[in-house]
Amino acid sequence: MFADIRKIAGLAWPVLIGQLAVIAFGVMDTVMVGRFSAVDLAALGLGSSVYVSVFVALTGVVLALQPIAAQLFGARRYTEIGEEVRQGLWLSAALAVLGFVVMFFPGPLLAISKVPPALYDRTETYLRIAALGLPASLVFRVYTALANGIGKPRLVMILQVAALLLKIPLNLWFIFGGFGVPALGGPGCALASTVINYSFAAIGLALLAKLDFFAQFEIFKHFCWPDRKRQIALLKLGVPMGLSYLIEVTSYTFMALFIARFGTTTLAGHQITGNLGAVLYMTPMSIGIATSTLVAQALGAHRYDHARTLAFHGIVMACAIGLAYAAIAFILRPAILAGYTTNAAVIAAAMPLLPIMLVYHIFDTFQTVTAFVLRAYKVAVVPTVIYAIALWGVGLGGGYALGFDVSGTIPSWLTGARGFWAASAASLAVAGGGLFAHWRAISARRTSEASASR
Repeated sequence: MFADIRKIAGLAWPVLIGQLAVIAFGVMDTVMVGRFSAVDLAALGLGSSVYVSVFVALTGVVLALQPIAAQLFGARRYTEIGEEVRQGLWLSAALAVLGFVVMFFPGPLLAISKVPPALYDRTETYLRIAALGLPASLVFRVYTALANGIGKPRLVMILQVAALLLKIPLNLWFIFGGFGVPALGGPGCALASTVINYSFAAIGLALLAKLDFFAQFEIFKHFCWPDRKRQIALLKLGVPMGLSYLIEVTSYTFMALFIARFGTTTLAGHQITGNLGAVLYMTPMSIGIATSTLVAQALGAHRYDHARTLAFHGIVMACAIGLAYAAIAFILRPAILAGYTTNAAVIAAAMPLLPIMLVYHIFDTFQTVTAFVLRAYKVAVVPTVIYAIALWGVGLGGGYALGFDVSGTIPSWLTGARGFWAASAASLAVAGGGLFAHWRAISARRTSEASASR
């Protein structure tokens, strides 16, 4: 077991550092904009919720390249990896068009929240600027999927940390203004990210073309148009993955849209709570990516027993760390909130949400790593159904019933934003249980089929 944990940790730590750098974008945005104005902080929370929903759904489709490349790498079919990367770039270009339209014209989504005109305008500006950077973001995710799939996460980590170092001065400049640039507030965060997205997408493509390690894949040695068979294979795995991400994130997005009805202060408290949850999520996500890579490579090499053992050890490792994180964050919650904002009303709004979010985090850890393991097996349809039932039904539906006290019988401590967070925690518990049961059945069947064929 400890040998597997060391292997997983060896791949997970660069992913974690890189993902923490990425999530630090959001933390930095929240902290800086929180010191600009409460309206801009609320607009950031609302705008980033919509952006993340679109971006994560499209990214989920592109990241189908990761288990495909990992299995090909385990099977030592290197030139096929180059072909899959080229097809992934074509796919990201098509998806960018779709995402741009949704984000540049966000009216139908923003109408749900019924926010004041000033908040609406700031949120719309944020989303339109972010839409401009979406194509570059998706191209960089192709690079990320390949590097993680072949077990080279450090090549991603280095760029993500460098991007964070660039984000700090750009955020200060665009949010607060200076050197001929007006103070943009919340939308300034989107402009800084857009500049960075294009810079690092270009660097990622240059590395794929120039680094000796990637030469064996012959990525840019050949030109190809979109190939129907390979695009279908990417979409067959990627669309359910994207839908799973979409379901997961939109359950959070619509939670934010509904919580906006409770007022700007409550929404700002929810934004801080969600942001901390996103920071904590980076560890199980990193362990999930690392475990998925090793499991997929083992499957590509037809080592099915080893793949099953690796998967189980990855899940156990993540859950143990998730419990430790929850305990530490619960003890330190006053200091954590003080680090986010000096607004006493916002702190008061966030304080009762944090304990619920930490329970949410424990269940989120369990389901996240299990979902990544299933993707290594190229299984994505059933998990999507599980997500839809759990997150939209139990989470969003239950949250609406509790938050707005639809029945008139809900105790006051479980209404409002707390009701939405409690229902979301329950939904992740349901999703985790369903995903784990499905993985056990799939992995056992693969192992028995392999034994029978020998």
